[in-house]
Amino acid sequence: MPFIDIDWLREHVAVPQDETYERLAKDLVRVGLEEEEIHTSSVTGPIVVGYVVDATPEPQKNGKVINWCHVDVGDEYNETDADGNKVPRGIVCGAPNMRAGEKVVVTLPGAVLPGDFQIQPRKTYGHISNGMCASERELGLGTDHNGIILLSERGYSPEEYDAIKPGDDAIKLLHMDEPLLEINITPDRGYAFSYRGVAREFHNSTGAAFTDPVEALDAKVPTLAHDAKGDIEVIVDDENPIHGQVGCDRYYARTVRGFDPSAKSPAWLQHRLQRAGMRPISLAVDVTNYVMLDLGQPMHAYDLDKLCPPIVVRRAKEGEKLTTLDGKTHELSTEDLLITDSPDGERGGRILGLAGVMGGLYGEVTSETKNILLESAHFDPITIARSARRHKIPSEASRRFERGVDTALQPAAAQMAADLLTTYAGGEASATPTDYNTVTPRQTIRFKTSEVKRLTGLDLTIDRISDILEDIGCRLGGGGNGELTVAVPSWRPDITMPCDLVEEVARIEGYDTIPTTVPPVPAGNVGLTADQKRKRMVADTLAEYGLVETLTYPFVGDADYKAFSFDPEAEKPYSVEIENPLAGDRPFLRRNVLITLAQTVQRNIRRGIENVSLYEIGHVFLADPKAPAVPALPGGVKPTDEQLAALDAGLPKQPLHVAGILTGLAEDDGWLGDKRPVDWSDAVEAVRRVSDRLGADLRLAQPAEGVAVPEQWHPGRYAAVRLPDGTMVGRVGELHPRVNEALGFPAHTAAFELDLTALFDGVAYEPLQAKPISTFPPVRQDFAFTVDSGVSADQVEDAIRKAAGDDLEEIRLFDVFEGGQLGEGKKSLAYSVTFRSPSKTLTGDDTDALRAAIVESCERLGAQLRA
Repeated sequence: MPFIDIDWLREHVAVPQDETYERLAKDLVRVGLEEEEIHTSSVTGPIVVGYVVDATPEPQKNGKVINWCHVDVGDEYNETDADGNKVPRGIVCGAPNMRAGEKVVVTLPGAVLPGDFQIQPRKTYGHISNGMCASERELGLGTDHNGIILLSERGYSPEEYDAIKPGDDAIKLLHMDEPLLEINITPDRGYAFSYRGVAREFHNSTGAAFTDPVEALDAKVPTLAHDAKGDIEVIVDDENPIHGQVGCDRYYARTVRGFDPSAKSPAWLQHRLQRAGMRPISLAVDVTNYVMLDLGQPMHAYDLDKLCPPIVVRRAKEGEKLTTLDGKTHELSTEDLLITDSPDGERGGRILGLAGVMGGLYGEVTSETKNILLESAHFDPITIARSARRHKIPSEASRRFERGVDTALQPAAAQMAADLLTTYAGGEASATPTDYNTVTPRQTIRFKTSEVKRLTGLDLTIDRISDILEDIGCRLGGGGNGELTVAVPSWRPDITMPCDLVEEVARIEGYDTIPTTVPPVPAGNVGLTADQKRKRMVADTLAEYGLVETLTYPFVGDADYKAFSFDPEAEKPYSVEIENPLAGDRPFLRRNVLITLAQTVQRNIRRGIENVSLYEIGHVFLADPKAPAVPALPGGVKPTDEQLAALDAGLPKQPLHVAGILTGLAEDDGWLGDKRPVDWSDAVEAVRRVSDRLGADLRLAQPAEGVAVPEQWHPGRYAAVRLPDGTMVGRVGELHPRVNEALGFPAHTAAFELDLTALFDGVAYEPLQAKPISTFPPVRQDFAFTVDSGVSADQVEDAIRKAAGDDLEEIRLFDVFEGGQLGEGKKSLAYSVTFRSPSKTLTGDDTDALRAAIVESCERLGAQLRA
């Protein structure tokens, strides 16, 4: 994010002399530029200027060469000898650029550097080092640690350098005592990535007088005759535009000849670059970076003598590679936009750089460059953004291009760069720049001023709205009937519609002035819908059972399918594929929640959490290969009912599901207590609790012998979850050992998934009629039936319920037993049944009659009462 220096900002806008950085942050946040942080230096003195009287090299046994130096740091800080005379301090310095006669920055004992590094006298290499000569990195000024700071190389004029004396305060000299404001810029406001843009916003916030530097620069730009030949031929040959947008619609080139390659960047320029977080490199590079920071136009400087015209801006070809300035080689995509020249008559045959992102190794300005070509261009934001992300080389230039750069700024930026180069390095800027310009004029916006009140509630006059729009750079026409014709400034590519103008009016007027109104409560049904209430009931039930709710991204890919034993090729035709997925290896939307919930369980287990029980409520996406195509509806017009119906017909079904995965220990009473690992019964209990909470009467149905079990589930510990009418609404059981192994889950990991949409639709919710509480005593009896293994507990329970009639109060299965003396294919089901009559006390005869009716009803299922 950009760093803002008040002194630099004052060059473009009248910032009050008493303005503090805290006040500046508040002024800018009023117009949407949020404060990120106010940076202050953690360095404390004494840190002073020192003059190196002598520097004696001393080779060491380890091969390193150190310098034993005597440094004059002024009478106040110099050492005192035995005779009471002031003498230079003795300092050990291992920097390779240390030499006698230089003025350096010395941190004296008592100084504290970043990282709470305290300077103290210390014995090293056989000497007492009474201070330290500092580098930029040690002072927190930059990342350079190749040598100490030599003030002779920091761009001071001879007069300024002579005025610097030993003992002077280096903290003030290097401006380390000045704060710095870092602001946060939203992606749609790229113009604020410059001092020109921030100054304009400060003007909009406070009314301070703003002077656009571009106006004075444009007045100095050479005017070319219609048939004049430019400095160099430029060709834009874009055979693969993205979305039909040519990658470069303006390329402005201007030469500076007779440049002195030994010229250094002036101290003020180096200081400003460092304050902006950039390292000074050379005058040509520093000037292009300075222009970018000041005006917002990224620039590039080439060694003119190394180029072979014409310059060709083109897309990369299959198989081409580029080694960028950072030394890395990149395989280029046919979407990448390149700057090339034409050696040996081959048009566009040599790559100079990745347009708008980073230059290549060839053609760069060096210490021998005498003639420079300045490139000031406008590139397609989408092209630049994709290239920067594709090659993972974001740069200060790409950050600005991808947000949108002013299409009218290129000549002024080149003029500013040429002025700085000729001022500090001599030479002459050409009067015949090349300007390849195919920028399409922007259409004006028809703007009804009444939209401001309709959308924001701000009751502003037409004059006030006009003043605001003109203040942000718009040109206006009309207005007689409350409708304006608005020509948007070239630096605001984000303003394209009337609603954008409304937003600008509200922003400049002040969001705090927008009236606050409480919407009226609508008549009729309010609050949660029935399904929303049931969804919360499901969430509460599972949370009360001990599961933790989580939220996962609904994206899956081949690896997820295979881990869950799905055939990817069979799943893909029925899965919704995303055109621009967040992750290339997960381009599909899930068809069940378990497959994504497993990713979160897996992540927790890998981080050492052993007992993981999670659930998620979310939508799944069921594509229909036979569904009609989704129509493209026009914007700005309310769709008809037929169009909405066609839209819905093409969309995938998106039912609401709930899924849970349970691993580890279900019971853990401490190191002396009982421990029980999770198994299928824990997942079944979760489903039963949901069923009871919803009054759904869900049934579990295990597959009959010979019926295949889904490959994701354990073949002997799986059941389908069905409604009383047989409609399948989910699955429950243990995951297949193969799935557990693939995901790294413990054995017997249990899981369930229910289709809540089908469940809510399949349960009739009618008003409940409260029944009187019986005052008569209950009668409890136990029944144990021997039945065939194919008879379910639900079937037996239904038989008991029908036979007991109104006298039945509660029925509970408390034991299931198989094997032993029962024989093959048999099982025992034991129920505890409570009877209570609403009208009398049940006698022994009444109870015997109920018992006999229950036994007779169960015998129809083949059940036999055990003795």
